[in-house]
Amino acid sequence: MSRVVVIGATGHIGSYLIPRLVRAGHDVTALSRGKREPYHPAPEWAKVTSVTVDREAEDAEGTFGERIAGLRPDVVVDLVCFTADSARQLVDALRPTRPLLVHCGTIWVHGVALRVPVTEDEPRTAYGEYGTGKMEIEALLHRETVAGGVPSIILHPGHISGPGWPVITPAGNLDPTVWTTLATGGQLPLPDHGLGTLNHVHADDVAQAFELALGRPEAIGSSFHVVAEQAMTLRGLATGVAAWFGREPNLDFVDWPEFERRVGAEQAEITREHTFRNLAASIARARQVLGYAPRFTSLNALHEALRWLAAHGQADVNGQEF
Repeated sequence: MSRVVVIGATGHIGSYLIPRLVRAGHDVTALSRGKREPYHPAPEWAKVTSVTVDREAEDAEGTFGERIAGLRPDVVVDLVCFTADSARQLVDALRPTRPLLVHCGTIWVHGVALRVPVTEDEPRTAYGEYGTGKMEIEALLHRETVAGGVPSIILHPGHISGPGWPVITPAGNLDPTVWTTLATGGQLPLPDHGLGTLNHVHADDVAQAFELALGRPEAIGSSFHVVAEQAMTLRGLATGVAAWFGREPNLDFVDWPEFERRVGAEQAEITREHTFRNLAASIARARQVLGYAPRFTSLNALHEALRWLAAHGQADVNGQEF
């Protein structure tokens, strides 16, 4: 049994990870801002020590790392670190005792794909604040591990999906009307002939990978993609979703200006951010080293998500069962 501290415990991944860790016999301390309950209730939460903390505020004060070190963890699972400065503060505080640090990155440490499937050995070409921040954290943690400091493992999820929150749709954005259009046979505009690629992953599969990483010392110093077995194109996702409602998708392939005119600038930009990279990430290393075996395909993950959205009035599928 290990003493495991999970930072960001009630979010998408933590809601699935915490019960897994408790069932595995770990002594778990769950840190969160305390602004929301886990996405899914589970009896295992009664066995967890919960701590409310504002990481951003404590990072600014220079106290967050020492708070974590003071919990005397064997393992720290960091699900909500977004800047190198934040990671550095944590690592500096943990260095005297050197617990295992398992960090949540993102496949967006890769920029535009030149070869697919993208492996973890590809040069990092991230752009944008989120991907660049995660790329800098990855480099920092790898340097720390190589230097004999805090040992780390980095997991790079794709587009995290599941019940409880809006997910990236087959149009590559967060527009809930996409679901309605596919459910009712309406015309769905897609850019780039619908060939932009998305790499979804169910949150519980990400949690599976984090749990596995705790027991794989051979994984220390490495990064791993954590995604569904196959990436899918917008066209493929739209076809799969429409089939749930007994339909063929009614797709209209348009150029980017027309796409933006139809869906609005905000949603078009989200689509652009998700499809310009055109990532299809390999999970070969995660399979071999971690024993990672995703249970959910991209469509399975979206199915669970849409059922929840429809049941909670966040997506209109015209009252259809699927």
